[in-house]
Amino acid sequence: MSLLAISDLHVRHEDNRSIVEGLRPRSEDDWLLIAGDVGELTTDITWALTLLRDRFRTVVWAPGNHELWTVPEDPVQDRGVRRYEHLVALCRGLGVLTPEDPYPVWEGPDGPVVVAPLFLLYDYTFRPAGTVTEEQALEVAHREGVVCTDEFLLHPDPHPGRAAWCRERVRITEERLAALDPGLPTVLVNHYPLVRDPTYVLRHPEFALWCGTEATADWHRRFRARAVVYGHLHIPRTTWHDGVPFHEVSVGYPREWRPRPVRPDLSVVLPGRV
Repeated sequence: MSLLAISDLHVRHEDNRSIVEGLRPRSEDDWLLIAGDVGELTTDITWALTLLRDRFRTVVWAPGNHELWTVPEDPVQDRGVRRYEHLVALCRGLGVLTPEDPYPVWEGPDGPVVVAPLFLLYDYTFRPAGTVTEEQALEVAHREGVVCTDEFLLHPDPHPGRAAWCRERVRITEERLAALDPGLPTVLVNHYPLVRDPTYVLRHPEFALWCGTEATADWHRRFRARAVVYGHLHIPRTTWHDGVPFHEVSVGYPREWRPRPVRPDLSVVLPGRV
């Protein structure tokens, strides 16, 4: 019985769909954590989550930025909060757990642990060196030609901006995590890294603006994380922060994973490594 994880499936790409079709549990009791970016189209998201739900005992999903894009070819044209709510309803209809559901407790080896899928977004606080405000940071990013597509397709409606939506999500999520049984450790699942350190290896450091928030820098300690699962960076690896393993579990785009010696596969979160 294992707690497995993956993210950034990007099933719009045919080669990535074949990877998803090949994903299998190790046992009939395995859980699967999906840390966002299944795809952009609701039809693709439904296809992938349905396939994986049928194979794993429990599937837990946290949204990425790509699911929240409103693209012209998607039959669902909801924006911002309404789009997120539509995705939550879609998952619930499939029996997939979301950040809006009660956090489940995994009772397998190295358990019990509370599995907490998070939806937090980013607030532009992972700023380039020499900048102190969001405006300065975005000006540098635009000047360098490093601008996330979110600026055009991820709408924050009805919030005045993505940073404001992030602050609300941080507040709501922090309250829920603080109310958990203090005797239980957690596995935190978020699309973005909870600490900034993993972004320091980005080829374009300005992109860190769209990779998280400084508000969560101590959450792995405060909320007793046994492990943190994230994606978004397309740099699969495990790093350790304050003794806690942070697993970046993304598949990424075909041009990124094809040169690697090992085909993308599921990562084992628990039982954990020392």
